[in-house]
Amino acid sequence: MTTDRSALAAPSTDATALVDEAAAAARRAFATTVASTAAERFAWLTAVADALDAARDELVPLADEETHLGPVRLTSELARTTSQLRLFARAIVEGSYLEATIDHPDATTIPPTPDLRRMLRPLGPVAVFGASNFPFAFSVAGGDTASALATGCPVVVKGHSAHPRLSRRTAAIVGDALSAAGAPDGVFAHVEGRAAGVALVQHPEIRAVGFTGSLHGGRALFDLASSRPDPIPFYGELSAVNPVLITPAAVEARATELAAGLAASFTLGAGQFCTNPGVVFVPAGSGFAELVAAQAVGSGDADAAVPMLTDGIAAAFAAGVAALAAHADVRVVAGVVSGPGRPGRPGRPDDVDGSGNAPAAASATGTGSPVVLATTAAAVVADPQALFAECFGPSTLVVEYASIDEALAAIRAVGGSLTATVHAEPGEDLADILAVLTEIAGRVLFAGWPTGVAVSWAQQHGGPWPATTTIHTSVGVSAMRRFLRPVAYQEAPDAALPPELREANPLGIPRRVDGVPTLP
Repeated sequence: MTTDRSALAAPSTDATALVDEAAAAARRAFATTVASTAAERFAWLTAVADALDAARDELVPLADEETHLGPVRLTSELARTTSQLRLFARAIVEGSYLEATIDHPDATTIPPTPDLRRMLRPLGPVAVFGASNFPFAFSVAGGDTASALATGCPVVVKGHSAHPRLSRRTAAIVGDALSAAGAPDGVFAHVEGRAAGVALVQHPEIRAVGFTGSLHGGRALFDLASSRPDPIPFYGELSAVNPVLITPAAVEARATELAAGLAASFTLGAGQFCTNPGVVFVPAGSGFAELVAAQAVGSGDADAAVPMLTDGIAAAFAAGVAALAAHADVRVVAGVVSGPGRPGRPGRPDDVDGSGNAPAAASATGTGSPVVLATTAAAVVADPQALFAECFGPSTLVVEYASIDEALAAIRAVGGSLTATVHAEPGEDLADILAVLTEIAGRVLFAGWPTGVAVSWAQQHGGPWPATTTIHTSVGVSAMRRFLRPVAYQEAPDAALPPELREANPLGIPRRVDGVPTLP
């Protein structure tokens, strides 16, 4: 895949100066944070969580003004955000995330083993790009910021242009809370604008980047991070259609229930979820697409249209749906389709910094309404680039298959996704299905729908390209692993070792000693 690098304009002098200042301060702060204790960082993270909770009545209305996501959704999202801050705080005190490992000297091995002690340590200052669709949980104080701060990495956040006032206010609250809790100056900063985003990725003090946004923009920044004189990790979440496979037995047993579940999932939040089930495989002749349409679109009343995050996102959604509808092998089952379409292009705006604003696109209404389309498995195998393009909004493509083997052949053409779902009946043999789904997705569901992403130790929110640029998760405790690197100490005096690796285990953390997991 090639990228139009002309989309990356050179940063302005002002943007470069602001980024230089923030990155230099972050580097100075790293001298403190790299040596900070888990207890100290626990206090920093919980202070931020407490401050955001206390500001809920101010932040939620501000977020609703800028995103149109509604106070119920936003209140819940803010609670998720502060909950994950506290989860990371508890995890770093527990200590297993460090993967502390000790091998005592053993002269009987070939070659002989010296005293070796290994653990993970923070990378250094990192850049975080806020996302448009989660103004709290994937933005200024979201999971990327929380996981990086938890490890001891200072953070410079590039705020999202879809909610600038919320980003500024959240950043002020986070900065004040960290300062009051004793965190060093420079541990957190906030910058704005496309030029600042490009300058961040290029800055020599930045050691990693966390990004959630479009495939086009993310790929451009990914290439920029990789082409630096000193390439750095770029942890990007970019594009996914999240396939769903429903077996004939499941359709026969509970078609109406499944149709209702799908309709609720792909229309949730105007379909603006990275885990939206965009492609659903069902038996040919089942009439499932019509059942979904009845649940999602109903009479097709224009009142079904809801405000989307930005005019650019609304315009890109309309263009993406129009491109699908214009395909010779696609029929519109229900919903309003208009616009010229852009065949083969994803439905997110062509931004380069996750801004959510397509420079040349504008929507007359800034709204989106549910659309159900249908095609065949043979058609998507013949033209996967066009038919598996992500439409970031309330649409789904129902794909009819003649056999499970035909469906699996089509799913293999999907490419990487964040999720894959199978709905089957008890007793069905799922071995062949799982072999395919686990190859293309980071999370495989056997019940429910993929738009809910729990924040936990076991969560995996990431998948093969183009879903993400990495094997790591951006949600859950393991998200910290992105901002850590291993260091081994050989024959080190006990007093020179980090406390986590000293023989007496003064912090009482879980460790692996001579190959054996050891609990305190």
